[in-house]
Amino acid sequence: MTVVTAALVGGALAGALTVTGTPDGPEAHAATGAKGAMHAQVPSSGRTAAKALPVPPVPASASVMQFVAHPDDDLFFMNPDISQSLHSGSPLTSVYLTAGESDGVNARPRDAAGTAADKAGYAEARQNGIRAAYAEMATGSRTSPWERVAIPTAGGAWAELDTLRAKPHVKLVWLQMREAGSISDDRPHSLNGLWHGRVTELGSQLSAGTPAAAGFSYDKGQVVATLTGLLERFRPTFVRMQDPTPGTYPGTGAYRDHQDHLYGARFVQEALAGYAETPGHPHVGVQNYLGYPTSALPHTLDAEAAGAKLRTLKTYAWLDGVADCGNLAGCGDLKVAARPAGRGWTQTVRYARGTSTSWVQRDPDGGLRAFSVLDGRLATWRKAADAVAWRGPELLPGGGLDSGVTSVPLPDGRIAVYGTRTLLADYRREVVTTVQAAPGGAFGPWRSLGTPEPDDASGTSDVSAPAVTVGADGRATLVLRDSRHRLTAREQLAGGGWGPWRVLGGAEVYGDPVAATDAAGRGYVFASTPKSVLVWARRHSGGPLTGPAPTGLPATTLALSASPAPDGDGVRLWFRKPASGDLRSADFSGTAPVSPFRELPGTGVAGFGPVSGGDGLLAVRSRTGFLATASHGRTGTGRTGAGTPPVWAQERFLFSGAPDAGTDGVAAMGLDGRLHWTPAGR
Repeated sequence: MTVVTAALVGGALAGALTVTGTPDGPEAHAATGAKGAMHAQVPSSGRTAAKALPVPPVPASASVMQFVAHPDDDLFFMNPDISQSLHSGSPLTSVYLTAGESDGVNARPRDAAGTAADKAGYAEARQNGIRAAYAEMATGSRTSPWERVAIPTAGGAWAELDTLRAKPHVKLVWLQMREAGSISDDRPHSLNGLWHGRVTELGSQLSAGTPAAAGFSYDKGQVVATLTGLLERFRPTFVRMQDPTPGTYPGTGAYRDHQDHLYGARFVQEALAGYAETPGHPHVGVQNYLGYPTSALPHTLDAEAAGAKLRTLKTYAWLDGVADCGNLAGCGDLKVAARPAGRGWTQTVRYARGTSTSWVQRDPDGGLRAFSVLDGRLATWRKAADAVAWRGPELLPGGGLDSGVTSVPLPDGRIAVYGTRTLLADYRREVVTTVQAAPGGAFGPWRSLGTPEPDDASGTSDVSAPAVTVGADGRATLVLRDSRHRLTAREQLAGGGWGPWRVLGGAEVYGDPVAATDAAGRGYVFASTPKSVLVWARRHSGGPLTGPAPTGLPATTLALSASPAPDGDGVRLWFRKPASGDLRSADFSGTAPVSPFRELPGTGVAGFGPVSGGDGLLAVRSRTGFLATASHGRTGTGRTGAGTPPVWAQERFLFSGAPDAGTDGVAAMGLDGRLHWTPAGR
């Protein structure tokens, strides 16, 4: 039997590759969930490789929880991250909010006519498919057994907890609330309806074989309490969740993603906000994943990784129809068997937030500062110029921050940090910033810069992370994508205030824009479309940002990074070739590339996500999910096919977001909630 994880984690990397580094940290802890008032009856029962190099497992210092609306959302939209976590040996718990019962017909569309609806049976079959998929990823055998028990929830009902016997750190939690049964149609009895108060309670749909045998209903507070209780029980250092602001289609107003994905994620946000206030818990990082909108975008995974992901979906879908799980309900999701690749979903994984490679800056005294988001707050670390170790994290006051921040140096030596935060009371997202009071000093209070969105209902508050350029006069230009997929901007005024939001243009812009300022003080902003990249530029310091201009670049995987060019003239843009993970770059001095784009030779590390190209250093996510670093020289890599292949070193930890490569080394945020540092020359 093919072991699914081998292709994702044990695959070789082209070029010379060494594996270094050993993470440390406490083992994951378990805690009992909080109790709540009962609202239910008690159940009556219970890519080419030069040489294969083994990658040893990572010590269990991270603990990951995943929250998804339906069985298969995790396999379609979060893998290969899931497989990599399973291979690492760290605790992983997946939580499924709804039963995913749909219409109750477990059949391919061509076979559905005449098949009786059985919602409990279909929910059970989907559970069986998930158990088989996780067992195969974790152990190599899809029939590796599970223990199924009922557990009380903090919302006052019961949930099912499944534990993989051979790997007991792998767990599944089934909350079994009713699903909406439609992507966008008006279904009041749903997470959507409950969130907006159109119904006061949401009922259950129990699977046929669940040990959580008592039906229940939850009000909004009980759903939040249940999710918070699970966080308290499993104490994660990292949470994976779906995108709570996927946007709507102009004209129709229909959601771009499934309403259960959207509103399930919002309930998780509520729970995380409450959990952040619980004393004594480990710091938690969060990653959001794009769902249905990935269909229209370039693929991010190389053929090997996409193939492994597809095999897992085929297992879930019970595609062969032969394997017997001993359950009359069926051993997988036959609806998915009709299209196991989804709508191109198995060829892609894409983060909805947290892709900035500009979160480490230098203090005037030569020390370094790093910034991330933990517990919904800005976390800061400091490394003195003469120190080896970093000190931190220090968490600044003010919660609700979304994952991923960007930082910029100011001409007077201070540092400014920008991000977005979510306001849950009247759900909306806004841009915020904090600035050091003095060079090297403390950061001041958060300042809201608002949002270009008129309200949440018009576009589900779908804005990107901000990108920022700063002129020689110290004034910043803030840029972000709005829900209509245009770039919008606010400029800082001479007195320190901010002008109004204005539309910079651009059509079908996706992902997060990126910005950089060259040595002459000229600012550049880049944004991806499904077919190319657009550029806006400030041709002289203090001048207006003009554009968009076409770059003539090929399609990218949308994840961009930009930094001053090594020769000091203009900026360098880094990106990846779709469906391969290959690294590419282009230099700009104005609104057109200085030369044709370059392709880094021998980049068999594959992987996906942003490329951080520091002065002499490269850092990427490899196909193993581990950080890979290499020296690339100050003058670039030559034209396509020329140059010396890089020698990649691979660190032994899984990380979130994007790495940040600088002159001194590479920083990355581990799934253990710790800042990991790889010094230059190591």
